[in-house]
Amino acid sequence: MNPFLGLGLLLAGLLTVEGLLKSNFSPENHEAVSQGQVEKGKGTAQELAKRNADFGLKLFKKLSFSSPDNNILFSPWSISMAFSMLSLGAQDSTLAEIKEGFNFRNIPEKDLHEAFHYLIHRLNQRNQDQRLGLGNALFIDQKVKPKQKFLTEVRNMYKADTIPTNFRNSENAQKQINNYVSQKTQGKINNLVKNIDPGTVMLLINYIFFRARWQHEFDPKETKEEDFILDRNKTVKVPMMFHVGMYKVGHDDQLSCTILEIPYQSNFTAIFVLPEEGRMKQVEQALGPDTFARWKKLLVRRVADVFVPRLTITSSYDLKKMLSHLGISKIFEEHGDLTRISPHRNLKVDEAVHKATLKMDEKGTEGAAGSGAQTLPMETPIRVKINHRFLLMIWETKMNNLLFFGKIVNPSGR
Repeated sequence: MNPFLGLGLLLAGLLTVEGLLKSNFSPENHEAVSQGQVEKGKGTAQELAKRNADFGLKLFKKLSFSSPDNNILFSPWSISMAFSMLSLGAQDSTLAEIKEGFNFRNIPEKDLHEAFHYLIHRLNQRNQDQRLGLGNALFIDQKVKPKQKFLTEVRNMYKADTIPTNFRNSENAQKQINNYVSQKTQGKINNLVKNIDPGTVMLLINYIFFRARWQHEFDPKETKEEDFILDRNKTVKVPMMFHVGMYKVGHDDQLSCTILEIPYQSNFTAIFVLPEEGRMKQVEQALGPDTFARWKKLLVRRVADVFVPRLTITSSYDLKKMLSHLGISKIFEEHGDLTRISPHRNLKVDEAVHKATLKMDEKGTEGAAGSGAQTLPMETPIRVKINHRFLLMIWETKMNNLLFFGKIVNPSGR
């Protein structure tokens, strides 16, 4: 019997939230795509964004249940995109599991991939206020002999680079892949691949790279070291940023939590959810598909004294383990069917790792234009101090697409 050929899957997410930015990052220029081709997926894209948020919610609950006292950070969008791309190579019950686990059911395959294509094209934009790049790459050993149809579809629909790789020399392959990811993320995500399992013949890399400028910056002079409350009456010192301005703020009496929205310059926004102390578990258990929409309705623009910890968080997950809790297992098993990738009956996903990094600070870049002062109405500011465990969500607002989802238990990263 032939040994099984391993297909690795590595997903990297990088989110840096800063004051003002200068960057030479530029998404890869793939072959020109006609506007008509892109617009095809628009109709399904909104529905897909909603389902992506629901998937993010499901995965968050599993991650939080298994590690209630750990920081959590992941990109539902990144993970969904990678597995949708893999579904181009899956058949029968393996394909059905992916569709069910990622909420793709009842979306025709053609519409699904066109919707991802539309969202990738829409998100892979840059201007002076934000840089968002996302991409996919397939590192393929010559022994796989992937089907041309699969390669064409991943390139056209997902803008995936395909890179010949000699996995028999694992040290060189590891270096090649890490250099690729490092280059694509401007050196922010390094050493994504720690080791390559023997038998690996194909590695799928997905990355999302997001740097954004706050609509209203925090002044570094106002940042002071303050206590952030951990559980069991323990505290940790963190640099606490401060800004007074007009913010959308709301309170959910039902779940005993405060919701704060801090927008970026472009079509992106950060939602902070601060449960009252000791109520995080209650909020997590109550999270459902309608919770986000309900929270948005509670938000009201008003003057607020906002305190947010400056932080850098990195999380890494074994998706093989986590997705099995969501009923996605066949793609990792010997009886899975990935014959639309390669005629080999013995191809399976051997490894699936997702790594996400969040950097949130107030700093500006010398020489860039400031955002200007706000004129504030004469009212007593509401005080919102993010000084104990909280939820954080980064949304693209036009399509209502959830890019990052996190729970910050300890901003110092320890």
